[in-house]
Amino acid sequence: MDQSNIKRYTITAALPYANGPKHIGHLAGAYIPADLYVRYLRLKERDVVFVCGSDEHGTAIANQAMKENTTPRAIIDKYHTLIEECFSKLGISFDIYHRTSEPIHHETAQDFFRVLDNKDIFKVESSEQYYDEEAHAFLADRYIKGTCPNCGDHNAYGDQCEKCGTSLSPDELINPISTLTGNKPVKKMTKHWYLPLNEYEGFLKEWILEGHKSDWKTNVYGQCKSWIDGGLHPRAVTRDLDWGIKVPAQDAEGKVLYVWFDAPIGYISATKQWAIDNNKDWEVYWKDKETKLVHFIGKDNIVFHCIVFPVMLKTHGEFILPDNVPANEFMNLEGDKMSTSRGWSIEMHEYLEDFPTRIDELRYYLASIAPETSDSEFTWKDYQARVNNELVAILGNFVNRVMILMQKYFAGKIESDGKMELKDAAISADIKSLYSEVEQSFEAYKFRQALASAMDIARLGNKYLTEKEPWKSYKEGPEEAREVLHNCLHIIAHAAICLQPFLPNTAKKMFNMLNLKDEYKFGEEVVFEAGHQLNQATLLFEKVEDDVIAKQIQKLIDKKETIEKAKSQDVEVTPAKENITFDQFSAMDIRTGVILEAEKVAKTKKLLKLKVDTGIDIRTVVSGIAEHYQPEDIIGQQVSILVNLEPREIKGIQSQGMILMAENAEGKLCFVAPIDKFNAGSVVR
Repeated sequence: MDQSNIKRYTITAALPYANGPKHIGHLAGAYIPADLYVRYLRLKERDVVFVCGSDEHGTAIANQAMKENTTPRAIIDKYHTLIEECFSKLGISFDIYHRTSEPIHHETAQDFFRVLDNKDIFKVESSEQYYDEEAHAFLADRYIKGTCPNCGDHNAYGDQCEKCGTSLSPDELINPISTLTGNKPVKKMTKHWYLPLNEYEGFLKEWILEGHKSDWKTNVYGQCKSWIDGGLHPRAVTRDLDWGIKVPAQDAEGKVLYVWFDAPIGYISATKQWAIDNNKDWEVYWKDKETKLVHFIGKDNIVFHCIVFPVMLKTHGEFILPDNVPANEFMNLEGDKMSTSRGWSIEMHEYLEDFPTRIDELRYYLASIAPETSDSEFTWKDYQARVNNELVAILGNFVNRVMILMQKYFAGKIESDGKMELKDAAISADIKSLYSEVEQSFEAYKFRQALASAMDIARLGNKYLTEKEPWKSYKEGPEEAREVLHNCLHIIAHAAICLQPFLPNTAKKMFNMLNLKDEYKFGEEVVFEAGHQLNQATLLFEKVEDDVIAKQIQKLIDKKETIEKAKSQDVEVTPAKENITFDQFSAMDIRTGVILEAEKVAKTKKLLKLKVDTGIDIRTVVSGIAEHYQPEDIIGQQVSILVNLEPREIKGIQSQGMILMAENAEGKLCFVAPIDKFNAGSVVR
């Protein structure tokens, strides 16, 4: 979009699921970057609305309610409040933090559906889906569990195996059961509405692959290109669930809008509510072509914000499309993937409980290591180093030295002929250059670089103060020392202006010490009149001591061990399946076999391709044992193999049987095989 044509900005941050607390990885991925950009726009006096809210529908909410033995409404009320409070305390400056459970959102989402439905955009199709006869309910993917066909884990969900990470469909699960009753589900016909993404590949190629090749992040563009080049498919926009927004169509009883369809509409409904509360016109922020729409998300949401939601907006016909989607990668923690379920995370509320006065320190650290182009890593030692060596030693030290010297030599009072100005031309030029770098970096969504340039103003001040040595020149005459310190006061003010998006609380402290107003716009002149009295100096930051870091690292380890111990003491034993007849058992043809060849399946972590001598023939079997056995170590291994299992294609390989494995509580696999040497083809009875 031509920058000169922009009249206003609509900035969104991904709606977090209200099914539990959120960790600092979420904060670094979407919310800190969005807040930095919005604060910058406001300091440039741009017209901007910053919207977000809790995503309160979908099976994740219902599943959490089952875990906590409560209702979905109780879950969303609990976690919406927690998340909203954390965002507020961490300085995320939303204009509105809304909820998708609000009536205005239900109305907006249903109206959006009706527009597309009336245009015959949707394809309505009937298909067989799993149904729990005891619960009288169709089962969403997350309400179905079974054995993963890739790694053999018995607790895989209908949409994903959380052990090996493979995306699944319910039809791929082996021995699926309903999580509602534990019963085996049946297939039953049901009807759903589909958004035919495949019909809009041409639009997406022109809009993204041709129109945004140069201005979108390479990770975002690359993922979009992969999806489009791979061929898009129709995507259901409805589900058979009780919890959610009712589908406003005939013959849609018992159906709700799929959460991926209703959630992004939450940006629109939040803007509507903000407009009502502030007597604004919401439509110009979503329908005027001179409005710039930007989505801040993590990389796991790229497909929804770059492909699905734009197709929804395009087919509706009244809305603008996103100008940019500067998605970030993931942030790891102390050498491992951040995960709340495994106890390897720092939740936002946990940080706030332990460090209620170190808000800006966290904002600074997360901005400085933001995963803008690749995954990054949070470590407590690095957090300590950056706080102590950068915030304390560079910024805090510079401000403190200048303020103390001003109090010591001049009682904190500015004395000059009229308005006190920055009188060093070189310093003035350097500051002007750094302002330009900060602004250019913000406009390009390079917030790490913007922060580095802003901190360079403090570095510049430290270098200048050290070179000029006013504590020495004061002895010969106060005027030279006074001019140097006056110049330093200007440097402090400019550093505070540029650091406002990153360190809002600290910037206010700096302005307060200078006895100035709380906020300055970018480019606004800072005026010190003759006789201006400075306030007393206060420390901006305190060092983080070793014992504090050691305590946090140990806390992290203890939390993980506690969760692992709880899981090991409460091992989920797969219940016995329904009784079968002897004839059914006899129908299974299990033989001893010998592995003749083994190799890893390309582009997978879990799968091995095996050649097995069954005594009947030599056949290919794909088995999810690659994390437990090296291919070269199992050549000649005796196995038990189900030889009359219907063949199935796995990763493009025709698998003709199943190797029987045993799994212990820790997830370790071992072969079910004869102790003695048996000929291949021996029948297992």
